[in-house]
Amino acid sequence: MAAQGTPKQDKAAAPPLPEPLRVPVADSHTHLDMQDGTVEDALAKAASVGVNTVVQVGCDLAGSRWAANTAAAHENVHATVALHPNEAPRIVHGDPDGWSRQGARQPGGLAALDAALEEIATLAALPQVRGVGETGLDYFRTGPEGVEAQTYSFRRHIEIAKRHDKALVIHDRDAHADVLRVLEEEGAPRTVVFHCFSGDQEMAKACAEAGYYMSFAGNVTFKSAQPLRDALTVAPLDLLLVETDAPFLTPAPYRGRPNAPYLIPVTLRAMAEAKGVEEDELAAAIAANTARAFGYAP
Repeated sequence: MAAQGTPKQDKAAAPPLPEPLRVPVADSHTHLDMQDGTVEDALAKAASVGVNTVVQVGCDLAGSRWAANTAAAHENVHATVALHPNEAPRIVHGDPDGWSRQGARQPGGLAALDAALEEIATLAALPQVRGVGETGLDYFRTGPEGVEAQTYSFRRHIEIAKRHDKALVIHDRDAHADVLRVLEEEGAPRTVVFHCFSGDQEMAKACAEAGYYMSFAGNVTFKSAQPLRDALTVAPLDLLLVETDAPFLTPAPYRGRPNAPYLIPVTLRAMAEAKGVEEDELAAAIAANTARAFGYAP
């Protein structure tokens, strides 16, 4: 019985610490509120391998409040606040199953979405909040009935980011052309970050031409992700970031196990290999890029 239980235990176990980076970097996108353990433990573990800064990302009102409060309490944590693209339709159309962290909700319509966006705007004004996001479009999890709410919310987030001169953090899933179109129509903020970049070489070229940052996550290590690695080869060094999106997208060979900021070195080394640059060169560029994008001292 013990032998049969071992694989399940291993799959649920945290991956081991990677070899520390020689040049410290930041995790540009993580969700500490969705990870096991304390914030202090997560930051200490990350720092032990050369990940000395994290950007804590909000996805709904509760998570955005938490991100702002956590960043205020920890010098090396910076916050972003937003309503995730999949959150906007839940506010408008309701959440009858109650699977979101805010529990079951009745349809609130556009008035409820506007009220939530006003709170996001208030949070975005805080000094420890360095970005507005993750926002954007997601055609994978939200069907056609949610596109209008998503697009309206996305446009409002763009305005909030410009109003407070904060980085706009984009969630783009199966919606590349529409995301780029809305950014052009609204006029992009000074700083735009494509979180968990998921495009191909042509998308990377379009982002580079517009001066948008591209943040790569653990999925760049997946065997099926050659288009991502191809995109990485044409992405300019001064527009690259690295992230975990933890607890999601754990890099190979630990795919399926819990992700955390301390695994950034695994992804960064895979990026360096795919791009054909030295690890230290890439780390130094990413550290400077992340500080510049989110407006903190490196």
